[in-house]
Amino acid sequence: MRLVFAGTPEVAVPALDALLASDRHEVVAVVTRPDAPAGRGRKLVASPVAQRAEAAGIEVLKPAKPSEPEFLARLTELAPDCCPVVAYGALIRPGALEIPEHGWVNLHFSLLPAWRGAAPVQHAVLAGDEVTGASTFLIEQGLDSGPVFGLLTEEIRPGDTSGELLTRLSHAGARLLTATMDGIEDGSLHAVPQPAEGVTLAPKLAVEDARIDWAHPALRIDRVVRGCAPAPGAWTVFRGERLKISGPVKLLTDATELAPGVLAVGKNSVRVGTGSHEVELGEVQPQGKKAMRAADWARGARIESGEQLGH
Repeated sequence: MRLVFAGTPEVAVPALDALLASDRHEVVAVVTRPDAPAGRGRKLVASPVAQRAEAAGIEVLKPAKPSEPEFLARLTELAPDCCPVVAYGALIRPGALEIPEHGWVNLHFSLLPAWRGAAPVQHAVLAGDEVTGASTFLIEQGLDSGPVFGLLTEEIRPGDTSGELLTRLSHAGARLLTATMDGIEDGSLHAVPQPAEGVTLAPKLAVEDARIDWAHPALRIDRVVRGCAPAPGAWTVFRGERLKISGPVKLLTDATELAPGVLAVGKNSVRVGTGSHEVELGEVQPQGKKAMRAADWARGARIESGEQLGH
């Protein structure tokens, strides 16, 4: 098939690579979000998908909105049979949906209908799910509600961060998306409507969602730290400034002496009380500084046992 691939961040690049490597399909163009400011200089930088496509010599389209008449006209000229999508980042309206014969097919990183929305991996980790996966589905006007072509499952390991889990899913999902294109092309694959039961939503996480409440149980705090890594990043307040909890915490199931948020500083460790048992901090990042081991932070800031996080 002739394909126009839509995607933006690094997590979409493995799928683009897989389709470029396929001998059954031709990626004739890529659609991605416009260049965005990045780095200290805030210079405009092309998306990872745009950079990969340019390196491969493929036409790159960067509409502010995929409903723009100029974009729709160019998409019509390209005459794609199908438009595979991975984390594109913009709503695709009927005018664009109707152009390819086989529609727009999205690779979504959850087992639909679970975790529909922008942050399925983060919400799966936050919820303590033991298994997640990826789905390919036909995009329609509802939020991730279209009929499903294929699924794969992926175990969520005890120490997984959202970033680590998403990386694994991006590579496994790339194979699923390519297989879905193959099945659509040869007529062996047909989309099946999603069940009405089991729908959960996964909206984008706000910074406030990543704030740690030390009165919560240690298991919940562990999930917040892992689920919000690398973005938006779990955080708390210490001495009136924001402190990012950038590394995993260790659950100390036999230690219950400290009150929620209270610190105990050892020679090589920093423990914190929670609503259940204590946790040992891994890496922290004080405001305006680089991430560091919690013990190094405590020595440098001359932190004493009894001081408190969260205030």
